[in-house]
Amino acid sequence: MDHAPHAPVPDAAADVTATSVVADMARRARVAGRVLGHASTEQRNAALCNAATALRDARAELLAANARDVAAFSGAASFRDRLVLDEARIEAMARGLEDVAKLPDPLGQVLAEWTRPNGLKIRRVATPVGVIGMIYESRPNVGADAAALCIKSGNAVILRGGSDSINSARVIHAAMQAGLRAAGLPVDAVQIPPDTDRRHVADMLAASGLIDLLIPRGGKSLVERVCREARVPVLSHAEGLCHTYVHAAADLEMARRIVLNAKMRRTGICGATETLLIDNAIAPVLLPGLVEDLATKGCTFRADARARAIVPDLPPATEQDFATEWLDAVMSIAVVDGVDDALAHIVRYGSSHTEAIVTEDEAVATRFLNETDSAVVMWNASTQFCDGGEFGFGAEIGIATGRFHARGPVGLEQLTTFRYEVFGNGQVRP
Repeated sequence: MDHAPHAPVPDAAADVTATSVVADMARRARVAGRVLGHASTEQRNAALCNAATALRDARAELLAANARDVAAFSGAASFRDRLVLDEARIEAMARGLEDVAKLPDPLGQVLAEWTRPNGLKIRRVATPVGVIGMIYESRPNVGADAAALCIKSGNAVILRGGSDSINSARVIHAAMQAGLRAAGLPVDAVQIPPDTDRRHVADMLAASGLIDLLIPRGGKSLVERVCREARVPVLSHAEGLCHTYVHAAADLEMARRIVLNAKMRRTGICGATETLLIDNAIAPVLLPGLVEDLATKGCTFRADARARAIVPDLPPATEQDFATEWLDAVMSIAVVDGVDDALAHIVRYGSSHTEAIVTEDEAVATRFLNETDSAVVMWNASTQFCDGGEFGFGAEIGIATGRFHARGPVGLEQLTTFRYEVFGNGQVRP
Protein backbone atom coordinates (compact mmCIF):
# COMPACT_ATOMS: atom_id res chain seq x y z
CA MET A 1 0.00 0.00 0.00
CA ASP A 2 1.24 3.46 -0.89
CA HIS A 3 1.71 5.26 2.41
CA ALA A 4 4.54 7.56 1.36
CA PRO A 5 3.74 11.28 1.57
CA HIS A 6 2.70 12.74 -1.75
CA ALA A 7 4.08 16.05 -2.99
CA PRO A 8 1.40 18.41 -4.31
CA VAL A 9 0.84 18.22 -8.04
CA PRO A 10 2.73 21.22 -9.50
CA ASP A 11 0.80 23.80 -11.49
CA ALA A 12 2.60 22.67 -14.61
CA ALA A 13 0.85 19.31 -14.26
CA ALA A 14 -2.60 20.87 -14.24
CA ASP A 15 -2.90 19.97 -17.93
CA VAL A 16 -1.76 16.68 -19.36
CA THR A 17 0.57 17.55 -22.21
CA ALA A 18 -0.02 16.09 -25.63
CA THR A 19 3.24 14.19 -25.37
CA SER A 20 2.82 12.77 -21.87
CA VAL A 21 2.84 9.01 -21.37
CA VAL A 22 -0.61 9.10 -19.78
CA ALA A 23 -2.11 11.19 -22.58
CA ASP A 24 -0.84 8.73 -25.17
CA MET A 25 -2.11 5.76 -23.17
CA ALA A 26 -5.51 7.37 -22.66
CA ARG A 27 -5.95 8.14 -26.36
CA ARG A 28 -5.10 4.58 -27.29
CA ALA A 29 -7.41 3.36 -24.52
CA ARG A 30 -10.26 5.45 -25.94
CA VAL A 31 -9.88 3.82 -29.35
CA ALA A 32 -9.60 0.35 -27.82
CA GLY A 33 -12.57 0.99 -25.54
CA ARG A 34 -14.84 1.75 -28.47
CA VAL A 35 -14.01 -1.64 -29.95
CA LEU A 36 -14.33 -3.42 -26.60
CA GLY A 37 -17.64 -1.77 -25.76
CA HIS A 38 -19.16 -3.00 -29.01
CA ALA A 39 -17.64 -6.48 -28.89
CA SER A 40 -19.94 -9.42 -28.32
CA THR A 41 -20.44 -10.97 -24.91
CA GLU A 42 -18.76 -14.12 -26.19
CA GLN A 43 -15.68 -12.25 -27.36
CA ARG A 44 -15.21 -10.42 -24.05
CA ASN A 45 -15.75 -13.67 -22.14
CA ALA A 46 -13.19 -15.41 -24.36
CA ALA A 47 -10.65 -12.69 -23.54
CA LEU A 48 -11.11 -13.38 -19.81
CA CYS A 49 -10.87 -17.15 -20.15
CA ASN A 50 -7.79 -16.83 -22.37
CA ALA A 51 -6.23 -14.47 -19.83
CA ALA A 52 -6.87 -17.03 -17.08
CA THR A 53 -5.02 -19.63 -19.14
CA ALA A 54 -2.16 -17.21 -19.78
CA LEU A 55 -1.95 -16.43 -16.08
CA ARG A 56 -1.68 -20.11 -15.19
CA ASP A 57 0.91 -20.65 -17.93
CA ALA A 58 2.96 -17.77 -16.48
CA ARG A 59 2.79 -19.14 -12.93
CA ALA A 60 6.54 -19.73 -12.58
CA GLU A 61 7.39 -16.34 -14.09
CA LEU A 62 4.87 -14.62 -11.82
CA LEU A 63 6.18 -16.32 -8.69
CA ALA A 64 9.73 -15.29 -9.57
CA ALA A 65 8.65 -11.69 -10.25
CA ASN A 66 6.71 -11.57 -7.01
CA ALA A 67 9.71 -12.94 -5.10
CA ARG A 68 11.71 -9.94 -6.38
CA ASP A 69 8.98 -7.57 -5.20
CA VAL A 70 8.78 -9.19 -1.78
CA ALA A 71 12.57 -9.21 -1.37
CA ALA A 72 12.64 -5.45 -1.98
CA PHE A 73 9.71 -4.70 0.32
CA SER A 74 10.50 -3.01 3.63
CA GLY A 75 7.02 -2.20 4.98
CA ALA A 76 4.92 -3.65 7.78
CA ALA A 77 4.17 -7.37 7.95
CA SER A 78 0.44 -6.87 7.37
CA PHE A 79 1.14 -5.03 4.12
CA ARG A 80 3.73 -7.60 3.15
CA ASP A 81 0.99 -10.24 3.31
CA ARG A 82 -1.00 -8.27 0.72
CA LEU A 83 1.96 -8.29 -1.63
CA VAL A 84 2.83 -11.98 -1.45
CA LEU A 85 1.62 -14.36 -4.15
CA ASP A 86 1.69 -18.13 -3.96
CA GLU A 87 0.26 -20.95 -6.04
CA ALA A 88 -3.13 -20.70 -4.34
CA ARG A 89 -3.43 -16.94 -4.81
CA ILE A 90 -2.45 -17.16 -8.47
CA GLU A 91 -5.03 -19.87 -9.03
CA ALA A 92 -7.60 -17.71 -7.22
CA MET A 93 -6.79 -14.84 -9.61
CA ALA A 94 -7.25 -17.11 -12.62
CA ARG A 95 -10.54 -18.48 -11.27
CA GLY A 96 -11.65 -14.91 -10.60
CA LEU A 97 -11.24 -14.09 -14.30
CA GLU A 98 -13.30 -17.14 -15.21
CA ASP A 99 -15.93 -16.26 -12.61
CA VAL A 100 -16.35 -12.80 -14.13
CA ALA A 101 -16.71 -14.39 -17.57
CA LYS A 102 -19.63 -16.46 -16.25
CA LEU A 103 -21.54 -13.43 -14.98
CA PRO A 104 -24.40 -11.90 -16.97
CA ASP A 105 -23.32 -9.23 -19.43
CA PRO A 106 -24.16 -5.80 -17.96
CA LEU A 107 -24.06 -4.05 -21.33
CA GLY A 108 -27.24 -3.49 -23.29
CA GLN A 109 -29.42 -4.25 -20.30
CA VAL A 110 -32.68 -2.30 -20.37
CA LEU A 111 -32.75 -0.65 -16.96
CA ALA A 112 -36.17 0.96 -17.40
CA GLU A 113 -38.68 1.62 -20.17
CA TRP A 114 -41.93 3.51 -20.52
CA THR A 115 -44.26 5.07 -23.08
CA ARG A 116 -45.26 8.72 -23.04
CA PRO A 117 -48.82 9.94 -23.76
CA ASN A 118 -47.65 11.11 -27.17
CA GLY A 119 -46.60 7.59 -28.09
CA LEU A 120 -42.82 8.05 -27.67
CA LYS A 121 -41.22 4.92 -26.25
CA ILE A 122 -38.24 5.63 -24.00
CA ARG A 123 -35.82 3.20 -22.46
CA ARG A 124 -32.68 3.50 -20.34
CA VAL A 125 -29.88 1.16 -21.50
CA ALA A 126 -26.61 0.25 -19.73
CA THR A 127 -23.41 1.31 -21.52
CA PRO A 128 -19.70 1.40 -20.60
CA VAL A 129 -18.27 4.35 -18.69
CA GLY A 130 -15.39 4.66 -21.18
CA VAL A 131 -11.78 4.95 -19.99
CA ILE A 132 -11.14 4.14 -16.34
CA GLY A 133 -7.99 5.05 -14.47
CA MET A 134 -7.17 2.76 -11.55
CA ILE A 135 -4.59 3.99 -9.01
CA TYR A 136 -4.01 1.31 -6.41
CA GLU A 137 -1.67 -0.05 -3.78
CA SER A 138 0.56 -3.05 -3.86
CA ARG A 139 -1.86 -5.98 -3.95
CA PRO A 140 -1.03 -7.61 -7.30
CA ASN A 141 -4.44 -9.31 -7.62
CA VAL A 142 -6.14 -5.90 -7.75
CA GLY A 143 -4.79 -5.42 -11.26
CA ALA A 144 -6.24 -8.72 -12.45
CA ASP A 145 -9.62 -8.10 -10.80
CA ALA A 146 -9.88 -4.55 -12.14
CA ALA A 147 -8.88 -5.58 -15.65
CA ALA A 148 -11.40 -8.43 -15.65
CA LEU A 149 -14.29 -6.23 -14.55
CA CYS A 150 -13.37 -3.54 -17.06
CA ILE A 151 -13.10 -5.97 -19.96
CA LYS A 152 -16.45 -7.56 -19.15
CA SER A 153 -18.15 -4.16 -18.75
CA GLY A 154 -16.64 -2.84 -21.99
CA ASN A 155 -14.33 -0.26 -20.37
CA ALA A 156 -10.70 0.36 -21.25
CA VAL A 157 -8.51 0.71 -18.17
CA ILE A 158 -5.16 2.24 -17.25
CA LEU A 159 -3.74 0.47 -14.19
CA ARG A 160 -1.21 2.34 -12.09
CA GLY A 161 -0.28 -0.04 -9.27
CA GLY A 162 2.06 0.51 -6.37
CA SER A 163 5.76 0.53 -7.07
CA ASP A 164 6.19 -2.30 -4.55
CA SER A 165 4.48 -4.74 -6.92
CA ILE A 166 5.78 -3.54 -10.28
CA ASN A 167 7.40 -6.83 -11.29
CA SER A 168 4.28 -8.82 -10.45
CA ALA A 169 2.06 -6.26 -12.18
CA ARG A 170 3.99 -6.56 -15.43
CA VAL A 171 3.48 -10.32 -15.62
CA ILE A 172 -0.23 -10.02 -14.79
CA HIS A 173 -0.61 -7.26 -17.37
CA ALA A 174 1.05 -9.41 -20.03
CA ALA A 175 -1.42 -12.21 -19.27
CA MET A 176 -4.40 -9.86 -19.59
CA GLN A 177 -3.13 -8.55 -22.92
CA ALA A 178 -2.51 -12.10 -24.11
CA GLY A 179 -6.14 -12.89 -23.35
CA LEU A 180 -7.34 -9.85 -25.32
CA ARG A 181 -5.08 -10.66 -28.24
CA ALA A 182 -6.25 -14.27 -28.42
CA ALA A 183 -9.87 -13.09 -28.49
CA GLY A 184 -9.19 -10.63 -31.31
CA LEU A 185 -9.62 -7.58 -29.10
CA PRO A 186 -7.24 -4.58 -28.86
CA VAL A 187 -4.55 -5.00 -26.22
CA ASP A 188 -4.69 -1.27 -25.47
CA ALA A 189 -7.92 -1.97 -23.57
CA VAL A 190 -5.68 -2.83 -20.58
CA GLN A 191 -2.53 -0.76 -20.07
CA ILE A 192 0.01 -0.03 -17.34
CA PRO A 193 2.60 2.77 -17.32
CA PRO A 194 6.08 1.70 -18.43
CA ASP A 195 7.70 2.59 -15.10
CA THR A 196 6.94 3.71 -11.53
CA ASP A 197 7.44 7.45 -12.09
CA ARG A 198 5.04 9.31 -9.79
CA ARG A 199 4.48 11.83 -12.55
CA HIS A 200 2.13 9.31 -14.14
CA VAL A 201 -0.16 9.62 -11.11
CA ALA A 202 -0.17 13.41 -11.41
CA ASP A 203 -1.00 13.16 -15.09
CA MET A 204 -3.84 10.72 -14.43
CA LEU A 205 -5.32 13.11 -11.87
CA ALA A 206 -5.21 15.93 -14.42
CA ALA A 207 -6.48 13.90 -17.40
CA SER A 208 -9.86 15.58 -17.79
CA GLY A 209 -11.32 14.65 -21.16
CA LEU A 210 -8.96 11.69 -21.50
CA ILE A 211 -9.94 9.54 -18.51
CA ASP A 212 -13.64 9.31 -17.63
CA LEU A 213 -13.44 7.92 -14.09
CA LEU A 214 -10.66 7.52 -11.54
CA ILE A 215 -10.78 4.81 -8.90
CA PRO A 216 -8.17 5.05 -6.12
CA ARG A 217 -7.62 2.02 -3.94
CA GLY A 218 -4.98 2.26 -1.29
CA GLY A 219 -3.86 4.06 1.84
CA LYS A 220 -5.60 7.07 3.31
CA SER A 221 -2.97 9.49 1.98
CA LEU A 222 -3.38 8.19 -1.57
CA VAL A 223 -7.18 8.37 -1.53
CA GLU A 224 -7.17 11.84 0.01
CA ARG A 225 -4.69 13.06 -2.57
CA VAL A 226 -6.74 11.75 -5.48
CA CYS A 227 -9.96 13.26 -4.12
CA ARG A 228 -8.25 16.59 -3.44
CA GLU A 229 -6.34 17.02 -6.69
CA ALA A 230 -8.25 15.11 -9.38
CA ARG A 231 -9.80 16.97 -12.28
CA VAL A 232 -11.52 13.75 -13.28
CA PRO A 233 -14.60 12.27 -11.55
CA VAL A 234 -13.53 9.98 -8.70
CA LEU A 235 -15.16 6.85 -7.28
CA SER A 236 -13.38 6.50 -3.97
CA HIS A 237 -13.48 4.84 -0.59
CA ALA A 238 -12.59 6.07 2.84
CA GLU A 239 -10.80 4.01 5.46
CA GLY A 240 -12.17 0.61 6.39
CA LEU A 241 -12.77 1.44 10.04
CA CYS A 242 -15.26 -1.40 10.52
CA HIS A 243 -17.15 -2.26 13.72
CA THR A 244 -18.68 -5.45 15.06
CA TYR A 245 -21.31 -4.89 17.75
CA VAL A 246 -22.16 -7.86 19.97
CA HIS A 247 -25.64 -7.20 21.33
CA ALA A 248 -27.00 -8.50 24.65
CA ALA A 249 -29.14 -11.06 22.80
CA ALA A 250 -26.24 -12.55 20.84
CA ASP A 251 -25.56 -16.27 20.65
CA LEU A 252 -22.29 -16.31 22.59
CA GLU A 253 -20.57 -19.08 20.63
CA MET A 254 -21.60 -17.48 17.35
CA ALA A 255 -20.25 -14.15 18.58
CA ARG A 256 -16.87 -15.68 19.38
CA ARG A 257 -16.60 -17.27 15.93
CA ILE A 258 -17.64 -14.12 14.11
CA VAL A 259 -15.41 -11.71 16.04
CA LEU A 260 -12.34 -13.93 15.69
CA ASN A 261 -12.84 -14.23 11.94
CA ALA A 262 -13.79 -10.58 11.44
CA LYS A 263 -10.53 -9.44 13.04
CA MET A 264 -7.95 -12.14 12.39
CA ARG A 265 -8.77 -13.90 9.11
CA ARG A 266 -6.78 -11.26 7.25
CA THR A 267 -5.93 -8.21 9.34
CA GLY A 268 -4.67 -6.05 6.48
CA ILE A 269 -7.84 -5.85 4.39
CA CYS A 270 -10.32 -2.99 4.52
CA GLY A 271 -13.16 -5.29 5.64
CA ALA A 272 -11.37 -6.39 8.80
CA THR A 273 -13.12 -5.36 12.02
CA GLU A 274 -11.06 -2.72 13.82
CA THR A 275 -13.36 -2.05 16.79
CA LEU A 276 -15.35 -4.45 18.93
CA LEU A 277 -18.42 -2.98 20.60
CA ILE A 278 -19.85 -5.26 23.27
CA ASP A 279 -23.04 -4.82 25.26
CA ASN A 280 -22.55 -4.13 28.95
CA ALA A 281 -25.20 -6.75 29.77
CA ILE A 282 -23.04 -9.62 28.46
CA ALA A 283 -19.52 -8.16 28.57
CA PRO A 284 -18.57 -9.74 31.95
CA VAL A 285 -19.46 -13.19 30.60
CA LEU A 286 -18.29 -12.90 26.99
CA LEU A 287 -15.40 -10.45 26.86
CA PRO A 288 -12.76 -12.59 28.64
CA GLY A 289 -13.34 -15.42 26.17
CA LEU A 290 -13.23 -13.08 23.17
CA VAL A 291 -9.96 -11.58 24.35
CA GLU A 292 -8.49 -15.04 24.91
CA ASP A 293 -9.56 -16.20 21.42
CA LEU A 294 -8.01 -13.17 19.77
CA ALA A 295 -4.85 -13.10 21.87
CA THR A 296 -4.18 -16.75 21.05
CA LYS A 297 -4.04 -15.71 17.38
CA GLY A 298 -1.61 -12.88 18.14
CA CYS A 299 -4.01 -9.96 18.51
CA THR A 300 -3.25 -7.04 20.82
CA PHE A 301 -5.77 -4.56 22.19
CA ARG A 302 -6.72 -1.01 23.09
CA ALA A 303 -9.67 -0.96 25.51
CA ASP A 304 -11.85 1.58 27.26
CA ALA A 305 -12.14 1.77 31.06
CA ARG A 306 -15.25 -0.42 31.23
CA ALA A 307 -13.59 -3.20 29.25
CA ARG A 308 -10.46 -2.97 31.43
CA ALA A 309 -12.61 -3.28 34.53
CA ILE A 310 -13.59 -6.72 33.24
CA VAL A 311 -10.19 -7.75 31.81
CA PRO A 312 -7.63 -5.68 33.78
CA ASP A 313 -4.64 -6.63 31.63
CA LEU A 314 -6.02 -4.85 28.57
CA PRO A 315 -4.03 -1.73 27.57
CA PRO A 316 -5.98 1.53 27.76
CA ALA A 317 -7.42 3.06 24.59
CA THR A 318 -7.04 6.69 23.61
CA GLU A 319 -9.52 8.74 21.63
CA GLN A 320 -7.26 8.35 18.60
CA ASP A 321 -7.24 4.55 18.94
CA PHE A 322 -10.97 4.41 18.24
CA ALA A 323 -10.43 6.56 15.14
CA THR A 324 -7.63 4.32 13.81
CA GLU A 325 -7.86 1.80 10.98
CA TRP A 326 -5.25 -0.62 12.31
CA LEU A 327 -4.86 -2.90 9.29
CA ASP A 328 -2.95 -5.10 11.70
CA ALA A 329 -3.51 -7.55 14.58
CA VAL A 330 -4.76 -4.79 16.87
CA MET A 331 -8.35 -4.35 18.06
CA SER A 332 -10.03 -1.47 19.87
CA ILE A 333 -12.67 -2.50 22.41
CA ALA A 334 -15.50 -0.47 23.91
CA VAL A 335 -18.31 -1.58 26.24
CA VAL A 336 -21.60 0.07 25.28
CA ASP A 337 -25.07 0.41 26.81
CA GLY A 338 -27.28 -1.05 24.12
CA VAL A 339 -27.91 -0.31 20.47
CA ASP A 340 -28.22 3.47 20.89
CA ASP A 341 -24.76 3.67 22.39
CA ALA A 342 -23.33 1.39 19.70
CA LEU A 343 -24.87 3.46 16.90
CA ALA A 344 -23.54 6.67 18.46
CA HIS A 345 -20.03 5.21 18.64
CA ILE A 346 -20.15 4.21 14.97
CA VAL A 347 -21.38 7.66 13.93
CA ARG A 348 -18.55 9.27 15.88
CA TYR A 349 -15.67 7.10 14.73
CA GLY A 350 -16.78 5.10 11.69
CA SER A 351 -15.75 5.53 8.06
CA SER A 352 -19.04 4.40 6.43
CA HIS A 353 -17.47 1.15 5.22
CA THR A 354 -18.88 -1.97 6.93
CA GLU A 355 -20.55 -2.59 10.29
CA ALA A 356 -21.96 -5.80 11.77
CA ILE A 357 -24.32 -6.72 14.59
CA VAL A 358 -24.43 -10.09 16.30
CA THR A 359 -27.82 -10.72 17.89
CA GLU A 360 -30.75 -13.11 17.95
CA ASP A 361 -33.17 -10.20 18.39
CA GLU A 362 -34.65 -9.48 14.96
CA ALA A 363 -36.15 -6.14 15.97
CA VAL A 364 -32.80 -4.87 17.24
CA ALA A 365 -31.01 -6.19 14.17
CA THR A 366 -33.53 -4.49 11.88
CA ARG A 367 -33.05 -1.20 13.67
CA PHE A 368 -29.26 -1.51 13.44
CA LEU A 369 -29.48 -2.28 9.71
CA ASN A 370 -31.81 0.66 9.08
CA GLU A 371 -29.98 3.23 11.17
CA THR A 372 -26.36 2.43 10.32
CA ASP A 373 -25.39 4.76 7.51
CA SER A 374 -22.56 2.68 6.07
CA ALA A 375 -22.11 1.20 2.61
CA VAL A 376 -22.49 -2.35 3.98
CA VAL A 377 -24.31 -3.48 7.13
CA MET A 378 -24.34 -7.12 8.29
CA TRP A 379 -26.34 -9.23 10.71
CA ASN A 380 -24.71 -12.30 12.26
CA ALA A 381 -21.82 -12.41 9.78
CA SER A 382 -18.15 -11.48 9.65
CA THR A 383 -17.31 -8.07 8.22
CA GLN A 384 -14.71 -9.83 6.07
CA PHE A 385 -17.56 -10.86 3.76
CA CYS A 386 -17.52 -7.29 2.42
CA ASP A 387 -15.94 -8.37 -0.83
CA GLY A 388 -17.07 -8.37 -4.45
CA GLY A 389 -16.35 -12.07 -4.87
CA GLU A 390 -18.33 -12.95 -1.76
CA PHE A 391 -21.21 -10.79 -3.00
CA GLY A 392 -21.35 -12.80 -6.21
CA PHE A 393 -19.77 -10.04 -8.33
CA GLY A 394 -16.94 -12.33 -9.46
CA ALA A 395 -14.43 -9.71 -8.30
CA GLU A 396 -14.38 -6.09 -7.22
CA ILE A 397 -12.56 -3.01 -8.34
CA GLY A 398 -12.85 -1.51 -4.86
CA ILE A 399 -15.24 -0.70 -2.02
CA ALA A 400 -17.02 2.63 -2.47
CA THR A 401 -18.03 4.45 0.71
CA GLY A 402 -19.27 7.69 -0.83
CA ARG A 403 -22.79 8.37 -2.06
CA PHE A 404 -22.19 8.75 -5.80
CA HIS A 405 -22.21 6.79 -8.05
CA ALA A 406 -21.94 3.48 -6.21
CA ARG A 407 -21.63 2.16 -2.65
CA GLY A 408 -20.09 -1.03 -1.31
CA PRO A 409 -18.22 -3.53 -3.49
CA VAL A 410 -17.91 -2.16 -7.02
CA GLY A 411 -18.58 -4.80 -9.67
CA LEU A 412 -19.82 -4.92 -13.24
CA GLU A 413 -23.08 -3.05 -12.75
CA GLN A 414 -21.31 -0.17 -11.02
CA LEU A 415 -18.86 0.17 -13.95
CA THR A 416 -21.63 1.07 -16.37
CA THR A 417 -23.49 4.26 -17.07
CA PHE A 418 -26.49 4.52 -19.40
CA ARG A 419 -28.00 6.24 -22.37
CA TYR A 420 -31.62 6.89 -23.30
CA GLU A 421 -33.11 5.44 -26.46
CA VAL A 422 -36.24 7.14 -27.76
CA PHE A 423 -38.49 5.50 -30.38
CA GLY A 424 -41.07 7.54 -32.25
CA ASN A 425 -43.34 7.24 -35.26
CA GLY A 426 -43.24 10.79 -36.56
CA GLN A 427 -43.86 12.82 -33.41
CA VAL A 428 -42.90 16.52 -33.45
CA ARG A 429 -42.88 18.77 -30.41
CA PRO A 430 -45.59 21.44 -30.34
